[in-house]
Amino acid sequence: MFETSSSSAPAFAGAMQSSQLLIIDLLRHSVRRHPQQEIVSRRIEGDIHRYTYAECYQRSCQLAHCLTEFGVQPGERVATLAWNTYRHLELYYAVSGMGAILHTVNPRLIAEQIEWILNDANATWLFVDACFSELAAQVVNKVPQLKGVIVLADDCQQPELKECKPPLHAYEQLLDGQATDFNWPALHEDSAALLCYTSGTTGNPKGVLSSHRAMVLHAQATVSAELLDLRATTVLMPMVAMYHAGAWGAPYAAPLAGCKLVLPGNGMSGEAMHQLIEAEQVTVGLGVPTIWLTLHNYLAEHATRLPTLERVCVGGAASPLGLVKTFDQDYDVYWQPIWGMTETGPLASSAPPEPSLMALPLEQRYEIQTTAGRACFGVEMQIVDADGAALPHDGETSGELRVRGPWIASSYFQRDDPDTFADGWLATGDIAVIDPQGYMKVVDRKKDVIKSGGEWISSLDIENICSQHPAVNESCVFGVKHPKWDERPLLLVVVNKGEQVDKATLYQFLQGKIAKWWMPDDILFVSELPHTGTGKLVKNQLRKQYQNYLLEQTTDA
Repeated sequence: MFETSSSSAPAFAGAMQSSQLLIIDLLRHSVRRHPQQEIVSRRIEGDIHRYTYAECYQRSCQLAHCLTEFGVQPGERVATLAWNTYRHLELYYAVSGMGAILHTVNPRLIAEQIEWILNDANATWLFVDACFSELAAQVVNKVPQLKGVIVLADDCQQPELKECKPPLHAYEQLLDGQATDFNWPALHEDSAALLCYTSGTTGNPKGVLSSHRAMVLHAQATVSAELLDLRATTVLMPMVAMYHAGAWGAPYAAPLAGCKLVLPGNGMSGEAMHQLIEAEQVTVGLGVPTIWLTLHNYLAEHATRLPTLERVCVGGAASPLGLVKTFDQDYDVYWQPIWGMTETGPLASSAPPEPSLMALPLEQRYEIQTTAGRACFGVEMQIVDADGAALPHDGETSGELRVRGPWIASSYFQRDDPDTFADGWLATGDIAVIDPQGYMKVVDRKKDVIKSGGEWISSLDIENICSQHPAVNESCVFGVKHPKWDERPLLLVVVNKGEQVDKATLYQFLQGKIAKWWMPDDILFVSELPHTGTGKLVKNQLRKQYQNYLLEQTTDA
C-alpha cells in the first residue's frame, strides 16, 4: 500500500507548489474559517475560561514573542507539566510554530522518572501548572540545563518553588503587552515538533519525536469519517491528557475541523465530567475505558443521563463488551473503539458508526465494537509469526501486529531498537487477529499473554466476558507461576458498589463462554486495581505481587 519513500529525485516531477505542512497552519486555518468558535477550559483555579480560536491564535503569537526573547532556538525542547487547558493549547502552537519542540511530560509519574525524562530530552525550559509546583520543586534543581521555569498562572508566587535555581516566571505576566501577531518562520515540514514519551510501565519510557508533516497528516486523518469524524458542529471533549500522546491529536484536529473544544483541566471525576458535558453540550468524548467507567459509575449512582453525548471514542486499552452494551442500552451513546500508540501518532484505526455497521444485528455490532476497528487511509497493518513472516487476515490466525505509515515512528528518540523497527515496520508488541473485512482485534499484549502448558491464553478475552456480569465493575486477568503448567490465569475482580457476588457465581458465568482450560485457577475480590497515569492497568505490578500465589496455595494445601 504505502512504501517507504525514497530520497532520490523522481524520474518526472509534477509541477506543483512545494508548500510545507506546518502545525501553526492548523490554528491559522481555524482563524480564517472559524474565528468565533469556542475553546472552553476548566481552569486549575476552578473557574471556567472561554475564548475563541482567534483569541487563542493571538495569545499563541504573544507566547512566541516571549520564547523569542528568551532566546529559544529551533530544535530546543520546551517541556510542560500541565493539564488540559487553554494555556497548554497555546504552548502546542507557539513552541512548535517558532521551530522549537514541545516536550509534554506526564505529571503522574514519580519525581525520579520526570527528572530522568527531562534530562534524557535535554529540556531547556519548563512550563508548569501551579498545582504541580510541589512536584516540579523536587525536580528542577536536578536538571542542570534548565534555563527557566514558567508557572502557568497570573503570578509565580509558589512557595514550593522558592528554592528553584532556574529563574522563575509567571505566564500571564510574560504575555502581557506582547504583540498579537508573529512572523512564523518558514520551517521544513520534516522538522521535529512534538516529543512524547511512552507510558513506561516496564523500564524507562522511550521518546517518540514527531514532525510537523506527521502531525498535520494525522490531524487530517483524525477529522475524517474513518477516524473521529469531526465537524464544525461537533463539541469535542478530550479526557485523554494533553501530556499523553498529544491528547490523541485533539489539539491539532479540533482547529482543523473548527469544532468547539472543551478542555476538562484536572476534572477527571465522574461528577466533574458530567457537569462539563451537560453545561457545554459535549457530543464526542475521547478517553480510555476507565474514564468512561468512572462516568458510568457516577451516572448510575445518581440515576442521570447525558442527552447531548453521541459518541465516546475509546482507546488505550481493550473495550470491555459489558461497557459497550451499557453505553448503548443505558445512555444511547455509541462506544467507538480506536487503536493506536504513542508511536503511531497515535490514532491508526477505528470502528465509527457507519450505516453498514449500525444495520447489523446488535450482537454482531457489539462484537465489532470490541475490536480495534479498521486501519484508516495512510496506515497499513499486518500480523507476523515469530520469524517475521506475514500471516493471513482470516480472523482466526493470530500474530504480532506491525504497522507503517507517514505518522508512524521510525525509531525512538536517541535510541536504537532494531527489533521494534524492522523492515520499515513498527512492531507493536500487540498480539492480534485481522479479519477479511480488515477489522483488527488485539488478543493480548505480547508481554501479557498467558503461556499455560505451551499454549496461549488471552487475558483480554476472559476480562471481556467477565465485564458483562452485572455485578462486575472492573476485572483483570494475568498469568502467575504454576508448578505443572508454567503459568495459569488469576482473575481479580472489583465489584459494583452495592452489589454482591461470589466465586461460584462467576465461575458459573464463565462456564461455556471460554475453554475449560482457560478457566482462572482462582478469583480474588479487591477494592481497586492499579492504573498508570493514563488509565491503563498495571499488570506487571500485579504479576509481581501475586507471582507465587498459586505456588503458595499448593504448599498450604
